[in-house]
Amino acid sequence: MMTTRAQRLKRLVRLQSQIKALHETKHATYLAQAAAARKDATELLDALNTASPLPGLFPDLYNKRITAAVDREEKETRRADQEATRVATATARTTIVEKAYRDAFRLEEREAAEKDQLESVERRITERK
Repeated sequence: MMTTRAQRLKRLVRLQSQIKALHETKHATYLAQAAAARKDATELLDALNTASPLPGLFPDLYNKRITAAVDREEKETRRADQEATRVATATARTTIVEKAYRDAFRLEEREAAEKDQLESVERRITERK
């Protein structure tokens, strides 16, 4: 059986919604990873600035780890920004497909109603003969 345009668009709406959800999940993950990297850098910097003996023994190691955490935060923030753009694109596409689906569904309903009316008129005409 051949599917109608509205049925195909309904499946496309579902697919676009799943794609949008995927991008939203990735965006949230990148933001969480950036926040974790920021927290790591802050904790390492605090440890370096305290009178704790361990950071005093290995200041280069702490500085490298702080730099790596800051770099990781910047990288994850960039990735989150890219994913936010993809979320916006997916949202726009989903909105367009939803509108097309609603239009196609209304058109199919109208055509079905017009066909029913035409058949009803034809039945009345043939009954009178």
